[in-house]
Amino acid sequence: MTVPSLFATAEPLAARMRPRTIGEVVGQDQLLAPGQPLGDAIRSGEVQSVIFWGPPGTGKTTLARLIARHTDREFVELSAVLDGVARVRELVQDAERRRVLGRGTVLFCDEIHRFNRAQQDAFLPHVERGTVTLVGATTENPSFELNAALLSRCQVHVLKPLDAAAIETLLDRAVADRDRGLGHLDLTVEPGAFALLAEQSDGDARRALTVLEGAARLVGLRGAITREGIVQSLGRRVAAYDKNREEHFDMLSAYHKSLRGSDPQGALYWMARMLEGGEDPMTLFRRAIAMAAEDIGLADPEALKLAVAARDAFHMLGAPEGYLPLTEMTVYLATAPKSNRVVVALHAALDAARRTPAEPVPLHIRNAPTGLMKDLGYGAGYKYAHDSPTGFLSQDYLPEKLKGARFYEPGEMGFEKRIRERLEWWEKQRRLGD
Repeated sequence: MTVPSLFATAEPLAARMRPRTIGEVVGQDQLLAPGQPLGDAIRSGEVQSVIFWGPPGTGKTTLARLIARHTDREFVELSAVLDGVARVRELVQDAERRRVLGRGTVLFCDEIHRFNRAQQDAFLPHVERGTVTLVGATTENPSFELNAALLSRCQVHVLKPLDAAAIETLLDRAVADRDRGLGHLDLTVEPGAFALLAEQSDGDARRALTVLEGAARLVGLRGAITREGIVQSLGRRVAAYDKNREEHFDMLSAYHKSLRGSDPQGALYWMARMLEGGEDPMTLFRRAIAMAAEDIGLADPEALKLAVAARDAFHMLGAPEGYLPLTEMTVYLATAPKSNRVVVALHAALDAARRTPAEPVPLHIRNAPTGLMKDLGYGAGYKYAHDSPTGFLSQDYLPEKLKGARFYEPGEMGFEKRIRERLEWWEKQRRLGD
């Protein structure tokens, strides 16, 4: 039975368990281990302005607070979601007064990518003069979301999702800690419960600790944290996906590359991840149709037809039935023979067209709708292919300057083997005709 007084504090467990020293931080050794520039800079108290880029719950705010503590500077926080440039100016004025008195300021800006480019410029003079040490936190790629002037004044450090071992360390610590954690509840933990929670937390320490706190509320004093309790506290797990930002392009790229790499398992997984994240299926169909032409081409001419048919079937059926033709298309494209010879041919032909933009059409294959044009030699000597029982007669179709050029060379996979045989036979007939 839950005992309300045991949870009287309003501060969430994740906030209470925030690491107070570098030694308590787990899962970011690539940044903080001895010999790593950021960790050494924090320990020496000589940190300059930085941008922390990483998913939620990986320690961006924690590191900002540790920087302030190790450098003996005031920690000031603002949110790009809630605050504007006026608030930035107010905090900078306070920092200037503090600087005159000999104390520095760490200005932590959460979700800094939410500021537009002009708002980001508000930080520049104060960072440059050293009025504040800016620590920006973002879940989005700084290359796309932050302006170049700000990036040039800050070091960018990438935080990675915490692995399962790091998450379990934090959970064990929270259950044992009697001052800040849940140690006063004398909880027991069923084997495998924390492993399940670590796996389901997607590398997010805050999520893991929040679920643990919920499970502890369910069982109360001297209760047992079980796998079933963890599942109950987790609720529905939402796919990590933002269909309007970098995650969208990364997963779409993973889907395309899985198709190109003939891996139906990978293609199906990334397809499902995007669908679960709310992606418009038409986005997948557009990429798949392009892939069918780009990466399969004439090795399997049915691939493009099937991709277009699957898209049309989805329009007719809608979701969820329409996911079946999407899946059929995905498996077919992944397992089809691959060839990019059509892409190579396109670029080769475009390159030739750009190099020879004024080459005239040979007279014998010009159109001759008038008597004057016939008198000028238009169409003279043209050979009608169907006059031959084989449907082929040797003649030139390229301008003189490009005579003998080859733009399309069939590959060795699938239907292109047959195309190669045809081209070789036609080439033999041309030689015989010459």
